[in-house]
Amino acid sequence: MVYFLHRVLWPQALVLPDALDDARDRCVVQVSVAAVRVPGRAPVRRVVRPRAAAGRPPPRGPRVGRDGFLGFVSTPPHPPRAPWTPRPAPACFLSSALLKEEEASPYSLVSICLDVLVATLEQWCSTRPDGTLCLPEHWHLPREISDQFLERMTRRGKLTDRTAAIFQGKQTNLKQISIQRAKLSATAFARAFCHHKLVQVNATSVDCELLAPDIIHALQSSAWIQENLQCLLLDSASVPQDSRLLALGQFIGIRTLSVANMSFWSEDLVSISQLPNLENLDISNTLVTNISALLTCKDRLRSLTMHYLKCLTMTSPQILAVLRQLKCLLHLDISNHKHLRSDLAFHLLQQKNILPNLVSLDISGGFDITDEVVESFLQQRPDMRFVGLLSTNAGYANFFITKQGLKVAGGANMHQLCEALSRYGNRSCFMKETLCMLFTETLSQHAILPAILKLVAIGMRNHPQDLPVQFTGSACILNLIRENLAKGMPVRLLSEVTCLLFEATKNFPFYKQLQKNCLLSLTSSRILCDVPFDRFDAAKLVMRWLCKSENPKMQTMAVTIISILALKLLPEQTEQLQEELIMTVKELLTIVRNKTAENLKDVTFLFTLKALWNLTDESPLACKYFIENEGLAVIIQVLETFSEPLIQSTVLGLLNNVAEVRELSPKLMTEDVLEHITSLLQSTNIEVSYFAAGVIAHLTCDRQHWLSRDRQRSHLLQHLRVTLQNWPSSQCKMSALVTYRSFKAFSPLLGNFSQPEVQLWALWAMHHVCSRNPGKYCKLLVEGGGLQLVCDIQEHNQANAQVKQMAASILEDFRMHFTSYQRLPTAPVPSLT
Repeated sequence: MVYFLHRVLWPQALVLPDALDDARDRCVVQVSVAAVRVPGRAPVRRVVRPRAAAGRPPPRGPRVGRDGFLGFVSTPPHPPRAPWTPRPAPACFLSSALLKEEEASPYSLVSICLDVLVATLEQWCSTRPDGTLCLPEHWHLPREISDQFLERMTRRGKLTDRTAAIFQGKQTNLKQISIQRAKLSATAFARAFCHHKLVQVNATSVDCELLAPDIIHALQSSAWIQENLQCLLLDSASVPQDSRLLALGQFIGIRTLSVANMSFWSEDLVSISQLPNLENLDISNTLVTNISALLTCKDRLRSLTMHYLKCLTMTSPQILAVLRQLKCLLHLDISNHKHLRSDLAFHLLQQKNILPNLVSLDISGGFDITDEVVESFLQQRPDMRFVGLLSTNAGYANFFITKQGLKVAGGANMHQLCEALSRYGNRSCFMKETLCMLFTETLSQHAILPAILKLVAIGMRNHPQDLPVQFTGSACILNLIRENLAKGMPVRLLSEVTCLLFEATKNFPFYKQLQKNCLLSLTSSRILCDVPFDRFDAAKLVMRWLCKSENPKMQTMAVTIISILALKLLPEQTEQLQEELIMTVKELLTIVRNKTAENLKDVTFLFTLKALWNLTDESPLACKYFIENEGLAVIIQVLETFSEPLIQSTVLGLLNNVAEVRELSPKLMTEDVLEHITSLLQSTNIEVSYFAAGVIAHLTCDRQHWLSRDRQRSHLLQHLRVTLQNWPSSQCKMSALVTYRSFKAFSPLLGNFSQPEVQLWALWAMHHVCSRNPGKYCKLLVEGGGLQLVCDIQEHNQANAQVKQMAASILEDFRMHFTSYQRLPTAPVPSLT
């Protein structure tokens, strides 16, 4: 069968859903800079993300060095060079080639083994008396494997009180733990993790059942952790009302601390500012009213992130007086949502002798920020490597394009948008705004941009419950994979974004435009045919959409997708879609009936027939629904209205599927159906004649159905015999490639020695597909037992000579195929001698 995809109209305007902005903005990002040299081009700077602590990068600026200490990644000045002129595909997209190579490479053996282990935990583990799991006694996982094992369990939502118990005892050795968004009790957390020698703990957005004080108390129970814990991320963890986190001041080894989006007070800030090794701090969106306590650590603080400090009672001059004394500060983030109209960034940029060592400044969302004032500030600090200018009026001057070594997160061009996507993956308000601008920029983009698609996927994954992010992200995905762009994307990346789109449709089932965007992505033949994703869920979604949608274009899209998805589902999966299947078959027949009445054989009509054909393939339930919904009357009307061979062969293929069901085949034995099939059997088009012969072969195979009509049956068999003798060789080419899931339906035909015509049609069909696609069908011949039946025919004394000859041809082709490839099938093979 030959398929083509309907070219749909892509959205030309983006209208955001009406949803509340997320005020809990946060950004803890770490980047380092490396040079990539390409022959024939000047060196291009690209972002390289170091391996993060337990699945999450540490705060921007600092990093963990080989000696275990945190330091800041700085880049020495480069000698002057000629400015690089942007091309249609921006220079920052050079990393797309690197990403494409990485995503296209196979997964490591360790990753594959861990994924299998996580997916089948119940099979490998035993159960303790309290119901928790434990690893086999002889298993001992080294530190690197233990860390990855936990990270994968967390990412796949498998970390619970029951499974966390795996990490009790000494069979695992954890150093970095990530329990992001996990649902754990305080008891389970303490038992599973606090006896390990932990250096980094990431409890970002942990479920509210596990409170921040419980985490701190559990970690505090280990003297080793108190002295050696270096990184603690508590973003968005719950804190009981009126509670304080003063106990954080006892973790003397902490270098990186994030308490963003928490009930963290000024008293708590006084406590943690006395930590002797604190270098990197994030207090964004907390209840801090006064930051003067930071002066206690002014000689060691390297990175400070404090966006959206909504409770500050200090004036801008007072805040600047504190910042002025933080002379060791390398990174400062005072970004804000633009609607809050904070003037702190504006006043900071006016200062002459402040933060002399600064190399990274984020003032996105700042009020009254212009190109001139930012350029003046940067000119005084030639070592600056990053500035965040999203949601401001700055970043558009030529200075920000030509300055070497300066990364800008903004909205002036694709370079800046790419940087903004990278920096603000954890901040929904900035991510939404960046995605809106990216949508506009990519409307006419013809370059293949896997690096940007990856960043969009990260943003959507970080905010699964944020409707604006999911909607704008889905629209950007459509722009990045439209037409032929998906063909150049790595399959692994396409699989990730497809799964994210389906997750979004589940989280927001009533937002139609988001559902539509997901369906539009499936119109890509690359995704629909080559990319791994849950096709069962996809089929369920598309079927429900078809039955609800009245838009003709969406209807066309839905039937197009169903016609192809149906071939990708296993027969047992199709049977599981009982509710959706009966509605879909009914809706498809309604479409065919209406199109036939209008004498309109458009693309929707053709794909609807294909969808019915493919849904009924080896699906008795779908065939039953077809008959019950007056499908035969509809099909007869189609045959009487249209005479095109493509339509005739499609209809006959559908009737073949019904005829294969023993209980339903008598329903086809009406005068109207038999008259049309007999007429089409004599068609000069080989495909039409082939499928008509198949219907007759299946109908006449069972003599019990013809007890009172034996003469009519003999007449049909005579027509079948004459037609088969006039056919070309079974190795001929048809305009459409016939496909079969298995040869199961051929078994009763091959064993019917009283009707050689039926046997001959089945053997001709099998030989045809085996000769056209031996790699697939020679294997199916063995697995379905068909090879044994063919051998039985050749050895049978009373078998027809022509039938025997066709069986011999199949066996010879089978022998030649496996001899050529020097391999044998895994299933038992009967003797061919």
